Amino acid sequence: MKDRADYARKGIARGRSVVVLQYDDGIAFATQNPSRALHKISEIYDRIAFAAVGKYNEFENLRVAGVRYADLRGYSYDRSDVTARGLANAYAQTLGTVFTTESKPLEVELVVAEVADEPAGDQIYRLSYDGSVADEHSVVAMGGQAEELGARLREEWHEGMALPEVLTLATRALAASGEGTGDGAEPQEVPAAQLEAAVLERTARRRAFRRLTTPALDQLLAQR
Repeated sequence: MKDRADYARKGIARGRSVVVLQYDDGIAFATQNPSRALHKISEIYDRIAFAAVGKYNEFENLRVAGVRYADLRGYSYDRSDVTARGLANAYAQTLGTVFTTESKPLEVELVVAEVADEPAGDQIYRLSYDGSVADEHSVVAMGGQAEELGARLREEWHEGMALPEVLTLATRALAASGEGTGDGAEPQEVPAAQLEAAVLERTARRRAFRRLTTPALDQLLAQR
């Protein structure tokens, strides 16, 4: 089990980190990802989003399975029966089963988040390669620099932040952890063209997920 855990951790650490932050009108996700096609942040259902680090083909399969789970449950029962808690439990069972029974664990770490009408009702779950689940609040960081990133974000995050503020904080933290533009140079914010970012908007009527394009990111980062 220790060898499997070490193997999974090393695989996850090779990927770039993803950060998740609550803000006054929703939940924001950000990572440095130059690819416009291979997404690490995606929509699952009306008010639920998915973010991942690790091996792309493995977490993409989990994302697709999550979409199918949500669609089937929403169709069979009611759309309100599809929750981040239920999806996180389903993912935990899959990850735990693979970790204990298969020859190789999944090299992934996930966040499943659901935005509510009020910040206190937001749900953010972080899932590890072995199926363990953590109920997170305010700030989450995943990937090779997770501890350093999480500590830096918690120092500066506070309640009531607006979207431009949390995006600026996220890009600054990613750069300072060595995931920005300079190697050994003074940390700079990650350019908008290299960012993958999305939000779950609290005020949306049904589908809350919105992917932020490069022009939108430039405009938001200029407002800080």
